[in-house]
Amino acid sequence: MTNHSEATGFSESDDAGRGEQPLAPGTTDPNEAALPEHQVTLRTPAELADALPYLLGYRPEDSIVLAALHDRAGRGRFGGRARLGIPASTDDWDSAAAQLAHGLVTGSERRGVRPEQMVAFLCQEPAKGETGRQVMERLRPLAQKMRVACGNLDVPVIEALCISDGRFWSYCCDRAECCPPEGRPMGLPGTSVLAAAATYAGVQVRGTLRELRSRLLPWETAGVPEQEAALDTVGMELVTRILDDTKRAGVAVETLELAERLRCRFAEASPVSGTLTADLRDDGLLSHDEAARLILGLQDRATRDRAAEWMEGDEAAPALRLWRALARRCVGPYSEHAAAPLTLAGWVAWSTGDELEAREALAMALGVDRDYLFARLLHQACNEGLDPESIRRCLRTERVSREEEVTGRLDQPEDVEVPARGTGSEPAPTSGEDGGRRFRETVGAAGSLPRSARGTGRSPGSGARGGRVPRVLARRREAVPVQCGRAARCRGARKGRLRVR
Repeated sequence: MTNHSEATGFSESDDAGRGEQPLAPGTTDPNEAALPEHQVTLRTPAELADALPYLLGYRPEDSIVLAALHDRAGRGRFGGRARLGIPASTDDWDSAAAQLAHGLVTGSERRGVRPEQMVAFLCQEPAKGETGRQVMERLRPLAQKMRVACGNLDVPVIEALCISDGRFWSYCCDRAECCPPEGRPMGLPGTSVLAAAATYAGVQVRGTLRELRSRLLPWETAGVPEQEAALDTVGMELVTRILDDTKRAGVAVETLELAERLRCRFAEASPVSGTLTADLRDDGLLSHDEAARLILGLQDRATRDRAAEWMEGDEAAPALRLWRALARRCVGPYSEHAAAPLTLAGWVAWSTGDELEAREALAMALGVDRDYLFARLLHQACNEGLDPESIRRCLRTERVSREEEVTGRLDQPEDVEVPARGTGSEPAPTSGEDGGRRFRETVGAAGSLPRSARGTGRSPGSGARGGRVPRVLARRREAVPVQCGRAARCRGARKGRLRVR
């Protein structure tokens, strides 16, 4: 279930039944903050149907959407929105309706505002040989189940609309002059008063979720065999080096240097118009060998964490394009390796204000590996409506600390011996020490966020430990655990896999 604005929860979409990745829940809708300044009154079913893409920020497909209404001075105001894929089996409709209604109501209550009313939307295009009206009639029982589920929670559905084949129907109005049996045509996109107000407010409609996901899905082109062969070859080399304690650090350095070169290459590329054209250009900037080395190198947790620091300013946009391109190169049996670049793409998108792409990228990462810790942390933070600045601050602090540590080593006189930690010559650390113990407050095995990112009211660095900045990313000082799959077998094994969570 994808929740927007006030709704939260941890529900799963039934989109998987239609061959799509499950969607992760999200929270704050980036569009909502701008809309109250440019208020538009919606009075008719036609205006409600036209408003749906602007409420979500995209055009939903095969979806049940619920929008909460709150009373304000006698007027209804839109609150949280939640979306769930329409289950392919009618046997699942009861549970889907109950899940969606419960998730939106309880999520709104958690934020202190219980909905007074609901508006429901059912969006699905006709199958081959089917008409929009037939879709409407086929989905009528689902609309009734949605009304019952919301009614059981004492939140009535005041309007339920079906949108299909460029037309809409109301399940709550039977007046032929208002809502005729053949439905009414949808207005042309971008021609309504709401569209004008949304444009003025800077609200963008991003097309469909399917189009957004297509930018992150693995290739299905003629280049797949070559990319898979490159991953095989590079995997055989890197797995043995990562398993060697004396060579592991060298792999990390090489991966980060390559990522830096590629990020600069992407930044220098000439701009083009259109997402498809832009993605094809980015694919051409990346060789098969470079993609393979970066994909496999990012399976190292510490290396991936360093790459996450390219999250703002001039670094963010080319980094996001690079992570998208790498996700598209995780082809064939290497699809599970996409968790790292998908999570990095989701993080950069969230950090730069694109919550829609962030939610989808993180959902796809969890679809690849439900236990991928970094994706779970960001997923949790996004669900809870946290400000990504708290996480950015942690990453900035670590980056500065690392640079200062390097500078300090360069400035250290050669004839001065620095005692190792744990020896008797080193004084015991105090509670306010912020040096080498910076990484102690890490994410535990349960995957909980640090206090600074959980919305406890404390600023990063506050607390009993005296100004220490907790880390958002799980990293160990010791060797990064590696899963090497078939690479540990004889040279004749087909694949060499390494992954880390």
